[in-house]
Amino acid sequence: MERQVRVRFAPSPTGPLHIGGVRTALYNYLFARRNNGVMILRIEDTDSQRFVPGAEDYIIESLKWLGIGIDEGVGHGGPHGPYRQSERRDIYRIYVKQLLDAGKAYIAFDTPAELEAARASKPNWQYDATTRMSMRNSLTMPADEVKSLIDNGEKYVVRFLIEPGRDVEVNDLVRGKVTINSSVLDDKVLYKSADDLPTYHLANIVDDHLMEVSHVIRGEEWLPSAPLHVLLYEAFGWTDTMPQFVHLPLLLKPDGKGKLSKRDGDRLGFPVFPLEWHDPASGAISAGYRENGYLPEAVVNFLALLGWNPGDDTEIMSMDELINKFSFEHCSKAGAKFAFEKGKWFNHQYLQELDDATLARLFKPVLEQHGVNPADYSDEYIARAVGMVKSRINFVSDLWDQAGFFFAAPTEYEPKAVKKRWSEDMPRIMSELIEVLRAMPSWKSAEAEPVVLGWIADNGYHLGNVMNAFRLTVVGECKGPHMFDITELMDPEETIRRIEAGIERIKLPE
Repeated sequence: MERQVRVRFAPSPTGPLHIGGVRTALYNYLFARRNNGVMILRIEDTDSQRFVPGAEDYIIESLKWLGIGIDEGVGHGGPHGPYRQSERRDIYRIYVKQLLDAGKAYIAFDTPAELEAARASKPNWQYDATTRMSMRNSLTMPADEVKSLIDNGEKYVVRFLIEPGRDVEVNDLVRGKVTINSSVLDDKVLYKSADDLPTYHLANIVDDHLMEVSHVIRGEEWLPSAPLHVLLYEAFGWTDTMPQFVHLPLLLKPDGKGKLSKRDGDRLGFPVFPLEWHDPASGAISAGYRENGYLPEAVVNFLALLGWNPGDDTEIMSMDELINKFSFEHCSKAGAKFAFEKGKWFNHQYLQELDDATLARLFKPVLEQHGVNPADYSDEYIARAVGMVKSRINFVSDLWDQAGFFFAAPTEYEPKAVKKRWSEDMPRIMSELIEVLRAMPSWKSAEAEPVVLGWIADNGYHLGNVMNAFRLTVVGECKGPHMFDITELMDPEETIRRIEAGIERIKLPE
């Protein structure tokens, strides 16, 4: 009988969730949904010294914002709990003892100083078959001495006994068969008595087995650990339930070489975290995609295509479309450069798909940030204003630069436009324009435009100079939507007040 697809996203609560981790979570989710499987959220918090308060809640909120649904795990429950590793100590002890009793692991008492001295004694020294018999462990000490040390509270670790000289095969859905000789592996620490917790290697294997995980989908950086995990599955006799491995390509710097880091985001001006992060220790604030104005759908679409393609040229895909198209056959082995400018493009595309009313709701907090009370304007007014300019924006915050003049009269006028479009006789011409506007029977764009353009032609005025001077008084600079669309929406008296203010305030450069 074919196994049910069960995948897990298993982050460590050591800080904010990196965007590379988000992509790993996304690929797990897409694969699970594509195969009618189960998505598990497990928190791997066995490294008690690196635990950061608030990190777990941040992870959960990030996944929720992105629409990456969890079926089982932290915050959801399920038949294989608890789902925090720090709450599974009793479970891990059973399996540590099983390995020790089977002679597949051993107890080591080497102090940090002794280990440091050993590493300094020889280049590339590691704790393995060639060195273990010269160290302080249960392989080199009498059993009664080992027991006495433990009874007296001596701190120890449990190491996995790796037999050298064996080719270990890892079958990977992205990379194919990867073979590594066991001689290059060291006797990894599986458990530390100091905090009564296993290391990642043991906890990961035990949890994946007990939670019936069918596919381990994780970053390429974990590939060197895969042979060890294969050997652990064999040591426990679990080869029949060994999961299929998938090691995803790294996310790389946008420029240069190496893995994407927070420093790259700081240097080039883009977030590397899904949500804004407030460091509880330093108080430092790191930017997030949500707070920077990205739509979650755009972030998901952008990340999905960093290391995977649908097999054609399709770029814009909803979550459902990504699920329907997703497979590891189209995953890249090579790392994917983090083309953050493309992320802006995706956000632009998704913003264009929003209806004006929705975009207006998103814009209201931006108005408040600029001292404008949205309640002073009708929802229709705000929606029509943003609808005129949304083709020009990448983020909701850009709306203020493009449409802020609908809500706040200009107090300054763009100098280059003044120099080019304002002349000594322009105050007189603008005063004439006011009278033309007051006399118009309709301010609707299609009806107002021929009236004003006819007046300009009848008087032999320069069309470009007059219309740009008109725009300058109303907007503050020579940009924006069609001028008569602006005046149709804006209160007629407000338009006239702005022209009058421009006549009074705009001065020719000396």
